[in-house]
Amino acid sequence: MADAETRLYGVIGFPVRHSLSPVMHNAAFKALGINAIYLAFEVPPERLGDAMEGVRALGISGLNVTMPHKGAVIHFLDSLSEDSGEIGSVNTVVNRKGKLEGHTTDGLGARRALERAIELGGRKILIIGAGGAGKAIAYELSKDNEVVVLNRTLEKAKALERFGIMGDALNRENLGKYLEWAEVLINATSVGMNSWETPVPTELLRKDLVVMDIIYKPLKTRLLTEAELRGCKTVDGLWMLVYQGIESFRLWTGFKPDEGLMRGAALEGISE
Repeated sequence: MADAETRLYGVIGFPVRHSLSPVMHNAAFKALGINAIYLAFEVPPERLGDAMEGVRALGISGLNVTMPHKGAVIHFLDSLSEDSGEIGSVNTVVNRKGKLEGHTTDGLGARRALERAIELGGRKILIIGAGGAGKAIAYELSKDNEVVVLNRTLEKAKALERFGIMGDALNRENLGKYLEWAEVLINATSVGMNSWETPVPTELLRKDLVVMDIIYKPLKTRLLTEAELRGCKTVDGLWMLVYQGIESFRLWTGFKPDEGLMRGAALEGISE
């Protein structure tokens, strides 16, 4: 039961009611005996500054940040981790006595999700999408792999080239060309979220490709469904959500929750 000592955490986004983060983190707080609660706060872009002032004023202990605030939230923070500063994207905020720190755990979450399926290092990885999550994933995986990012707005993909990442335009011709080269495909766009759409024509998928989708609603997207039918190894977006959540939780509390517990809670949330 919440009391005067209960710490408050949450996720901000617009929309954000679909988020599985509350059920996942609240299960972890309960399992670890931590007096805390995690809520979803739907914040339209024009109220983001007010919301961050509220974080300070109310002493909210930490936040996750999702679309469309991952870049804009930086303007309201006191400091950034090195990777957040480099890529201009934040998905985790830690409140340390009124000073707000920005971090990104998306890249690490994607790495750990992929490592469930394959060994990383020297892989050829194609990422579709250069939004906040796409940038964070590309930055993290480029540390020990060859990475190409395709994006509808070419400039956003090209901006990643200073990290040794190849950026190019997202179109059918480039998809075909780079998928012939790639060993791993990651969809970091919202195409397929709560819809039967896919960013990749099924005929471009081949059986030796590893396909990951960062979308977790539906758990098995059209891209993953068609990839399985083509014989590909697949990784669903819920694993990335779990692992980025574990890292956020560690930044807030110093504790590392059980991955099975968090995924189980998230799966229950999907089924409700």
